[in-house]
Amino acid sequence: MALARTALHGIIFLATFTIFACLNDLRPTAGAADVTVHVEGENVVLDNGIVQLTLSKPEGSITGVQYHGVDNVMEVIEKEDHRGYWDLVWNPSDRDSGIYQKVYGTEFEVVQRDANHVEVSFRTQWDPSHRGKLVPLNIDRRFVMLRGSSGFYTYAIYEHLQGLPDVNLGETRVVFKLRKDKFHYMAIADNRQRIMPMPDDRGEGRSEKLAYPEAVRLTDPINAALRGEVDDKYQYSSDNKDSMVHGWISSDPSVGFWVITPSIEFKSGGPVKQDLTSHVGPTALAMFVSSHYSGVDTVPKFRNGEYWKKVFGPVFIYLNSAPDKSDPKLLWGDAKKQVEVEKWPYEFPASEDFHKSEKRGSVSGRLRVLDKNISKEYINGNAAFVGLASPGEAGSWQRESKGYQFWVRADVEGNFFIKNVRTGVYNLYAWVPGFIGDYKSSVNITVTSGNHIDLGNLVYNPPRDGPTLWEIGIPDRSAAEFFVPDPDPKYINRLYVDHSDRFRQYGLWERYADLYPDGDLIYTIGVSNYRKDWFYAQVTRKDGQGSYQATTWQIRFRLGSVRRNGPYKLRVALAASQLSELQVRFNNPRVQPAHFTTGLIGRENSIARHGIHGLYWLFSIDVESSWLLGGDNIIFLTQTRGQSPFNGVMYDYIRMEAPAGTVASTDDVA
Repeated sequence: MALARTALHGIIFLATFTIFACLNDLRPTAGAADVTVHVEGENVVLDNGIVQLTLSKPEGSITGVQYHGVDNVMEVIEKEDHRGYWDLVWNPSDRDSGIYQKVYGTEFEVVQRDANHVEVSFRTQWDPSHRGKLVPLNIDRRFVMLRGSSGFYTYAIYEHLQGLPDVNLGETRVVFKLRKDKFHYMAIADNRQRIMPMPDDRGEGRSEKLAYPEAVRLTDPINAALRGEVDDKYQYSSDNKDSMVHGWISSDPSVGFWVITPSIEFKSGGPVKQDLTSHVGPTALAMFVSSHYSGVDTVPKFRNGEYWKKVFGPVFIYLNSAPDKSDPKLLWGDAKKQVEVEKWPYEFPASEDFHKSEKRGSVSGRLRVLDKNISKEYINGNAAFVGLASPGEAGSWQRESKGYQFWVRADVEGNFFIKNVRTGVYNLYAWVPGFIGDYKSSVNITVTSGNHIDLGNLVYNPPRDGPTLWEIGIPDRSAAEFFVPDPDPKYINRLYVDHSDRFRQYGLWERYADLYPDGDLIYTIGVSNYRKDWFYAQVTRKDGQGSYQATTWQIRFRLGSVRRNGPYKLRVALAASQLSELQVRFNNPRVQPAHFTTGLIGRENSIARHGIHGLYWLFSIDVESSWLLGGDNIIFLTQTRGQSPFNGVMYDYIRMEAPAGTVASTDDVA
């Protein structure tokens, strides 16, 4: 028996070694073939002996990717300009609806050619004849292939010249459509990967349309095991910081196609903005600018001839392979091990607009928190998000999209080191999990080539007037800690059953009325548990006539006595808002006007798109002592807008503070 086990272990080791040897064979070697470029009629072919990339000339569409015996991993039944391409959505300043446009080049050039490196350019220059038809930008898209590399790179330089028309750039990205007869397994995280439906499953006769076009229920899928599941591309969104690798795997042959993003410096909205990754198609995306989970706030807008230039990318398209029928997690694991992040900033881009390491600087320091109602001592900014972004107000980074952003997480002591920062003028921004609000440096920070700036000790004083009387939730800019219901069984995605991202199930907004059929949520301080009793989103309620009605939640609490030495403070932090207006009233649900209103806020659509957060909103409300009672009190939270099931807010955290200068005691909260 022992000999048999030893033999079995040997077989397993040999098989595993063979698989990883196969994977390792694809990595750069000294004896790798030269990189070549061939311009043949309307095609440009880049080839390094591992991958062959075919591009249309002068348009610059990706018409073919040959790898590991597969003549083309791109979807061959699609038109050549619909297999791999850069695209965008834009609109003139006087038009609300977006204009979809694929980016086609009109000029082609080989900008770098030697045995180790080939780079080609596809440019389009705007002229007045394009007015109203093409986005008023000059765009230069580049494709790069390196010796010994199992893949290729793409990046682009967008430029708005002085004198060009006003424009809003709603979205831009790179799209890869892979062969549906081969790529069936999708992976976007260790715990978010699965065999996916076929694109045909979403068509008429095989699916049922749901509340919006992106979501369907599979009624007769080709793979019968998927019958009854919901498919929606937004179920596979990720924060920018978490979407560094994602892609697809073919089982026959065993080939992986991966979008690897080595840096998020060129993405809009900072590290916690959510965006699309991969979805049924099979489709893989590199998203750079979008209004997803943020609305128009993150759309760059150019007015009055504003000059602007930005480099998007490079991103790396990596291909790998393993013995047929091997575990797809092997290819996923290999893709994660690619060291693109360590190579950043790349040295190979030929464009001078991409700043290489010698044109970059660094910034370091230590962030501490001082909240004297928690501790008289400084508190380390443990795991704080610390970043450099364009100068603005505190928190403006989450709505910023024209410039570059550079973010890190501080260590347990609050120390941070931000390297590879492009030269420019920035503010230092930060937020610390466990504390509300945003930190911003008091002065601008100018980063120059090769320079290091040590900011020393920085202190964040989070918003605070008086001691905490009570609180609901955790201040972390997410509603994930609140009660996320089980989905209706007929609207399930099996990937998210018993999953940490259970909030990504379809239709959870409808579960509110199921759980509260006769009245709205009531939360009692000291009795209720926010993990069980606070629904993850305050949404509308559908009535018997098919209309959607406002909802009013209550927070009930007792005060032993009311202090008259100044206003109390109610801090309301929202994790997301969709065309909502939150009105707050104290002890009188009908007082007009409301004691406080946010006004109409938010176009983030995070409720419909299965996000647990969008933009962060913080409201600090002065609460007059005359509004409060010794004994029982009720705060009424009314979300007044009711046009659709998706009007609503997600709460991050709520805190009631005693007046400034007081010391909390057991007499305050009975």
